[in-house]
Amino acid sequence: MRITKAVKQQMLLLLEERYRGMETALHYRSPFELLIAVILSAQCTDERVNIITARLFAHYNSPDKILELGQAGLEEQIRDCGLFRGKARNIIATCDILCRKYGGEVPAEFEALTELPGVGRKTANVVLSQLFNIPAIAVDTHVFRVSNRLGLAKGETPLAVEQGLMKAIPREQWSAAHHWLIWHGRKVCKARKPECDKCDLPALCLAFNTQKTAP
Repeated sequence: MRITKAVKQQMLLLLEERYRGMETALHYRSPFELLIAVILSAQCTDERVNIITARLFAHYNSPDKILELGQAGLEEQIRDCGLFRGKARNIIATCDILCRKYGGEVPAEFEALTELPGVGRKTANVVLSQLFNIPAIAVDTHVFRVSNRLGLAKGETPLAVEQGLMKAIPREQWSAAHHWLIWHGRKVCKARKPECDKCDLPALCLAFNTQKTAP
């Protein structure tokens, strides 16, 4: 099956129709809270992160308060999050930089964000898109999986998929399409067992049609 530009456009139309208006599942009330929530979300479900941040942000919702808590205290607060020791170390270092260089505010530049410990391309793109309305595509495990399965953007690395999606999707739709792909991965195109019978795109999907025609 050949995935043409027209096929990709049809994929996007169907995804938009189903997931229009969907936003991040992470709960936050400030740029800082979103930044910390996204750092915590690595190898951890959004549901678990929301439980942790509800507890954490009730008392420690700014860089200076996190620094007062200290690494040991932060580890205790986020102990039920995967990789909690490394995340606590990165969050403390990030809070220190935010206080020293940015007056406690979250910067709105990609390079500045990726200089923060624990902030990679995905986190920086989420922050830019969600907080500052800067077109960006954050490639998490859902976006990576769905893009490759559909054939919307093929790649062996998140960066390769990100670059492919930037070519396949109009710039003005980057931020919204990122959410469409995430929600499709959560609700339908699941990692272990995709629910193709509930999908709107099987006729367009590279993986579905390759499997169907395999001997």
